Amino acid sequence: MANGGKRMQKQKSRKIIEILGVTIDVLTMDKAVATVKSWLSQEQKRMIFTVNPEIIMLAKEDPAFAQVLNSADMVTADGIGVVIASKKIGRPLPERVAGYDLQLRLFAETEAGYYFLGAAEGVAAEAARKIMAKYPKAKVVGCHNGYFNRFEDLIEEINACNPDVLLVGLGAKKQEELIARYQDQLNAKIFIGVGGSFDGFSGKVKRAPDIFIRLHLEWFYRLLKQPSRWKRMLKLPLFLVAVRKSKKS
Repeated sequence: MANGGKRMQKQKSRKIIEILGVTIDVLTMDKAVATVKSWLSQEQKRMIFTVNPEIIMLAKEDPAFAQVLNSADMVTADGIGVVIASKKIGRPLPERVAGYDLQLRLFAETEAGYYFLGAAEGVAAEAARKIMAKYPKAKVVGCHNGYFNRFEDLIEEINACNPDVLLVGLGAKKQEELIARYQDQLNAKIFIGVGGSFDGFSGKVKRAPDIFIRLHLEWFYRLLKQPSRWKRMLKLPLFLVAVRKSKKS
C-alpha cells in the first residue's frame, strides 16, 4: 500500500487536527497512556512523536520532515504553544501531552522492556539506573549513547536486547527520521522520539519546579537557566504568526 494510503488508514480511527501541515492527535494524557498500553499487547509497530512549535516550524520548512511526522501513529502536543495555536484555529486540544511526562507514566504503569538510545556518553546508562530504581515495573534492557557512525551497526545489538519500546533521544528531525527509516528492521513494538529526556532522567539537567510546569512556564524556566536558548525561543512568536496567517488563507 502506498504511504498515503497507510496514512489515511491510520487516521480513520484517530481524532486529529492539523497545524501548519502537521497532524496532531486530539487526546488527553490519560488517553495517550491507555492507547500505548493497548499497543504493547499487539504485534504491530507504532511510532510516537511529540511536537512543539520549533519542531512544527522545522516541518513547515522541510516537507519531507513533515511527511515523516505525519506517518506516526501518535503525535502529541509537547509544547504549550501548540495548545495555544489549536485554540487560535478553533480546534482546541484538551491539554498538553508532554513527551517527558508520557514516558514517566509509561515507566510507572507498564511492565515493558526499554532500550535507551541517545545523549552523551554515560548519560543513558545513568538514566536507566535511576529509572529502574524509581519505577520497579520498568526494565531497561540496553542503552547506547547518541554518538555512532552508522546506525546499521547498532541494529543487531538492539535486537539482541529484544526491547518492547525503543526511546530515541537524538534531537528533532534526526530521531524521527531514524525511527521512520529503520523501524521495520528493529524488534521493538513502540518507537518514541524523546529529545533531551535522558538528560532529565539521569539528573544531568534539572526539570523546572512544579509551579513553572503548572503555569505552563517551563520554557521560561529553561530560558532562565540557559540564556543561550533565546534564539530558539524566537520560534514561538514566529510560529503563532504563521498559524494566524494560515487561518486567514
